Amino acid sequence: MTAKATKPSRIDEENEFRRWTPQEVVDKRLLPYTSVRVLRLKCYHRQVFHHNDGGRISFTADDLRRENARTAVAPIAA
Repeated sequence: MTAKATKPSRIDEENEFRRWTPQEVVDKRLLPYTSVRVLRLKCYHRQVFHHNDGGRISFTADDLRRENARTAVAPIAA
């Protein structure tokens, strides 16, 4: 491997502190929801990890990781 391939990109470092809106999460398919309305309802019912900054729903990289880990399905051992 080259040194360039092993270094984390600057974009990844910037995304670590970025906040995504529910619309961006659905558009970029960061979570398995296809509707902004459904995602907001899940947040209102506190069923999804999120932040409620000043009454606005937002998602951090950590929220997205935690939600993906929570909803992960393990493969069946044969």
